[in-house]
Amino acid sequence: MSLLDGLEQQEIDLRLPVAPQIHGILRQQIIRNQLTPGSRMSEAEWASAFAVSRQPVREAFIKLANDGLLDILPNRGSFVKKISPNAVMDARFVREAIEADIVRLVAETHDAAVDRELANQIEHQKRAVETDDPDAFIALDELFHQTLAEVAHKMGAWAVVQSQKAQMDRVRYLSLVEHNTAKLLEQHNAIVAAIAVHDAAAAEAAMRSHLRRILKDLPQIAQEKPELFEPGDG
Repeated sequence: MSLLDGLEQQEIDLRLPVAPQIHGILRQQIIRNQLTPGSRMSEAEWASAFAVSRQPVREAFIKLANDGLLDILPNRGSFVKKISPNAVMDARFVREAIEADIVRLVAETHDAAVDRELANQIEHQKRAVETDDPDAFIALDELFHQTLAEVAHKMGAWAVVQSQKAQMDRVRYLSLVEHNTAKLLEQHNAIVAAIAVHDAAAAEAAMRSHLRRILKDLPQIAQEKPELFEPGDG
């Protein structure tokens, strides 16, 4: 079964732990700017929306606060945080350090099944670009990077990346919405091409170039949408 199977499922499954599912859905909505900075988040309202008790929502809120996406203020409520450019830059630094090593391992050790999976994902990414669907592309981008970590048997390292990159993801999503996704597809193609010929150095260089795109995007987006960013940060 391809890793693409089930990618779009978002419903709450009451047979599974509820809080992580709620966290994932709300995290995605914040990253996609569907829940905008400054928005008030009510435990009671979200519990009603998900048809669950307040406890799993409270747990999800705490995890969102740990992600740097939510401010929980005693006696005042919970609010979606603005984007911190400093946090974005820190996350990029950590992500590049980890994923550069991951992609080297993949290039050195992968087999033909990995080439087929990555080629399949690239085809899906192409369709997302052709149909101008940034929501689909960002989900596929996430899957692409997670797949590389899985192939390298470095899911613990990927968990570190996941814990750090929420603010970075918000900027990357704004970049995809405001600008063309074709460049990111081109960069993914370069990574996959280097992996296919077992060129670890080229794969690492392509990954670093890919993750450094945000260095250019961040100042431009912060200038275009200052209301989304922490004032005076970075």
